[in-house]
Amino acid sequence: CGTTRAVSVPCMFSDKPRSHFDVLKDRNRENLLDIFNRVGFDVLWRENNSGCKGVCKRVMTQSQPDFAASPLCSEGDCFDTAMLYKLEEQLDAMGNNVVLVLHQLGSHGPAYQKRYPAEFEHFQPVCNKPDINNCSRQEIINGYDNSIRYTDYFIDQVINFFAAREQKYLSTITYISDHGESLGEKGIYLHGLPYFLAPKEQTEVPFTVWLSDNFINRRHVQPECLHNKADSELSHDNLFHSMLGLASIETTSYQAEMDIFSSCRR
Repeated sequence: CGTTRAVSVPCMFSDKPRSHFDVLKDRNRENLLDIFNRVGFDVLWRENNSGCKGVCKRVMTQSQPDFAASPLCSEGDCFDTAMLYKLEEQLDAMGNNVVLVLHQLGSHGPAYQKRYPAEFEHFQPVCNKPDINNCSRQEIINGYDNSIRYTDYFIDQVINFFAAREQKYLSTITYISDHGESLGEKGIYLHGLPYFLAPKEQTEVPFTVWLSDNFINRRHVQPECLHNKADSELSHDNLFHSMLGLASIETTSYQAEMDIFSSCRR
């Protein structure tokens, strides 16, 4: 949807496609979370970044001070897995079906080396200087790759959390990035270039889905059908409709042809 969080996050949760979305004109328009809220879901946004850019302003929001007691937090900064701190207690306190958003700090640059605990520093040496201009490209890449390893671990922990409670929760997990990151390709670093100028490193992002066994059985999802779609060309435009489809929400905003799951449900 964009090359910065300020544009991409509101666009991701909008019913409008990227080609028609305007971050200023549409900032007061209801989004995907509002629809979940309207039909009776409890929505919780857990924030470990620097804000939801208006997407979560009408739903329950928790930020770093809410899970600061986690041993994964220090001096106001938390590693992403801290968002799982006392999560079960929070979910149990919410009476209805829940939509949970875990907004990572992830691999946000330029201080990639601060995005993961020391034990995840697998690739070395890394850039430890405040100004990345004084680091080699390989040091920058090493720090970024370590942050990706930690995100992989974070996703694994989220999956394990819900898989271990499969008798309690009928759960699905979607992981998707808001934008990519340039790591020196063609001399470009970080992100935020105008969309029409941005390289693919900033506009191509991962989109991963995990479905619990009980969700697959109850909602009659065909996993092999989804596997066959793995190489399809998708975008943030699919997110809004796919989430509504997974939750079986009926609304005139929903477009079945944009729902990646619609043809894989019996």
